[in-house]
Amino acid sequence: MQTRLTICSEQNPNEKEVVEDFEKICELLATKKIGFERWKAEKPLSDKATPEEVAQAYKTSIDRILERGYKTFDVVSLYPDAPNAAEARQKFINEHIHTEDEVRFFVDGSGMFYVHADGKVFMLLCTKGDFISLPAGTKHWFDMGPKPFFKAIRVFNNPEGWAGKFTGDTISEKFPKYE
Repeated sequence: MQTRLTICSEQNPNEKEVVEDFEKICELLATKKIGFERWKAEKPLSDKATPEEVAQAYKTSIDRILERGYKTFDVVSLYPDAPNAAEARQKFINEHIHTEDEVRFFVDGSGMFYVHADGKVFMLLCTKGDFISLPAGTKHWFDMGPKPFFKAIRVFNNPEGWAGKFTGDTISEKFPKYE
């Protein structure tokens, strides 16, 4: 699976442009003030790495992000057989905003961020090694798929963590789910 950006008209998900070139993806997202980069582990990680081992393997990158004024981070993972997978998917699948930046790094697995801006929907398939930073107030939703598989580092301005404000817009229902 490869990182991919699909840009669609908000009115018609079938009107689309697909971009797979990493540098071009970075350029297009930057026009929306979305940070996007690749991180590499400083040391090998096993599939069963603990959150502490993950944090140590990406220490330099995490420290660089924390220097920007973020307060805390954590490491989360979700697997297809998790008993809460379906409800976890539902938590993020409707359009919302945050009063703080949403900052994520995919240590493993994948998920789809959908950003709604300027009459378009930017569907960004994030995979292992991808780092994304959505500015506060960015309309978006996230789909981890029906059988979620990811391990991610989340970085927060607010030490209490993730707090979304749902827009009430049903736009997420018009776009293909991440399967």
